[in-house]
Amino acid sequence: MSIFEYNGSAVVAMVGKNCFAIASDRRLGVQLQTIATDFQRVFKVHDKLYIGLSGLATDAQTLYQRLVFRHKLYQLREERDMKPETFASLVSAILYEKRFGPYFCQPVIAGLGDNNEPFICTMDCLGAKELAKDFVVSGTSSESLYGACESMYKPNMEPEELFETVSQALMASVDRDCLAGWGGYVLIVTPTEVQERVVKGRMD
Repeated sequence: MSIFEYNGSAVVAMVGKNCFAIASDRRLGVQLQTIATDFQRVFKVHDKLYIGLSGLATDAQTLYQRLVFRHKLYQLREERDMKPETFASLVSAILYEKRFGPYFCQPVIAGLGDNNEPFICTMDCLGAKELAKDFVVSGTSSESLYGACESMYKPNMEPEELFETVSQALMASVDRDCLAGWGGYVLIVTPTEVQERVVKGRMD
C-alpha cells in the first residue's frame, strides 16, 4: 500500500459562475481500520481561499500549519490577503523545498481572485502544479472522482446547482473506494458568503 493511501482521502474542487465548491470525505483510517468519521481535510486560508489536503493526515496537518504561518507573515508585510495564484506558488515552493523527504500530501487549492474569478489547482507531493478551468481532484478516490465530475460538470453553474453536482460526484466516487467515505464536507464560496454543509453518506 502506498503511503498516500495509508489514511484514505477524497478531495474535489469545482468551478461555478463567480463561485467555487471544495469538498472532501470525512474518514480517517489506518489502512482498512476506521479511526475517525469527522476528520477535516479542507482548511481555510482566508475568506476567499481554501486548501484541501489529501494524503498522509499527519503531513497534511503539519503542512497546513506551515502555510498559515507563511500567510500571516505575508499579511503583515503586504497588508493584504494572498491571491490564489500567489498562494499556489507558495505551496508549490514549500513542497519542492522538501523534495528529498517530501510531505506526502496532494493539495487542492481553490479561491476567488481578481473580479471574483474562480481559481482552482492541484499539485503532486513535489509541487508540480496542474491548473484547470472546470474541476480538480485528489486522494485515493481520484480515479472515480474524475469519471463522476467529467459526466456531471457543466460550466457556469449557480451556487445551489454547484453544491448538488459536487456532492453527487463525491458521494458516487467514495462509494467505489473502501478507503474514503463516511459522509462528506462541502464548502460553497461566493463573493458574498461561504456555505458549509455536511453531507450524509454510507457509514460502512
